[in-house]
Amino acid sequence: MAYGEIDQLAINTIRLLAVDATFNSNSGHPGAPMGMAPIAHVLFNNFMRFNPQNPSWLNRDRFVLSNGHGCMLQYALLHLFGYKLSLQDLKDFRKIDSITPGHPEAHDTPGIEVTTGPLGQGVCNAVGLAMAQAHTAAVFNKPGFDLVNNYTYCFLGDGCLMEGVSGEASSLAGHLQLGNLICIYDDNHISIDGDTNVAFTEDVVKRYEAYGWHVVIVEDGDNDLAGMDAAIRECQAVKDKPSMIKLRTTIGYGSLKEGTHGVHGSPLKADDIAQVKKKFGFNPDESFAVPQQVYDLYGKHSSEGAAAEAEWNQLFAKYKESFPAEHADLARGVQTRAIRERG
Repeated sequence: MAYGEIDQLAINTIRLLAVDATFNSNSGHPGAPMGMAPIAHVLFNNFMRFNPQNPSWLNRDRFVLSNGHGCMLQYALLHLFGYKLSLQDLKDFRKIDSITPGHPEAHDTPGIEVTTGPLGQGVCNAVGLAMAQAHTAAVFNKPGFDLVNNYTYCFLGDGCLMEGVSGEASSLAGHLQLGNLICIYDDNHISIDGDTNVAFTEDVVKRYEAYGWHVVIVEDGDNDLAGMDAAIRECQAVKDKPSMIKLRTTIGYGSLKEGTHGVHGSPLKADDIAQVKKKFGFNPDESFAVPQQVYDLYGKHSSEGAAAEAEWNQLFAKYKESFPAEHADLARGVQTRAIRERG
């Protein structure tokens, strides 16, 4: 997969939306979105299968942001790909009654799969989603009818890996050989207390290999888009193990405080924002700027997702002819879930 200038423009747009939203609310975490924007772009634009017009499509890929304090990354992505999340919603980040409350909240924000608050919780949710997908596939997939073949992707950070509950869930995922689960570890060496060396020095790769996971290391998570692409493809090819990509990133990439806990949990200062925007080729006097090329790029992928759902709907209709009982059972489950999601 070749990457070029439009990809970098999209990545920097994501970064700056996070910068502007946290500054506008005088609260929030710009560091992780700035560091993880490259992998988020690669994953969402070239791998994730979804339809923003129907966030509940059964065979969509699931995404879980376990390091939920970096939620402006996800909010920016949802807006840019065409979910019902407006630019004004991004400006209302962390305001009362907004649908961008400051941590991923299911049922409040279109496109958010699960609520993630305490660190490590999202990893467990991702394991549960992958288990549910594997079970559903085992029950309903039939020869010639691969109805359920989606992936669950999870972003997580050092804080998530420090929590014991994530280890328990990861051990179970390895035991169950959940090849449909791909986790991406934001290895930025920073927590809110400072460098992770003060509290967290274990060998994560060895631990996850011991759990029975497939592990890939990408050393340059700031620039090596082709390497990230190749890593995800390698993980998708492993069908009998869950996978983790250990991605070395720079928290707050582009900021004057990049690589420090100074961009963990507090907005950038005005002078820092100005220099970041200049560095990335944006007008420092503009806020919440989205180039039309980025909307067009992401809109194309979203349209492909809508087409994929339409194709799936045709397959499901044919499935009814051959397996009417199973079709009725699965359709009933989908309808019940939709009713619950509407509240």
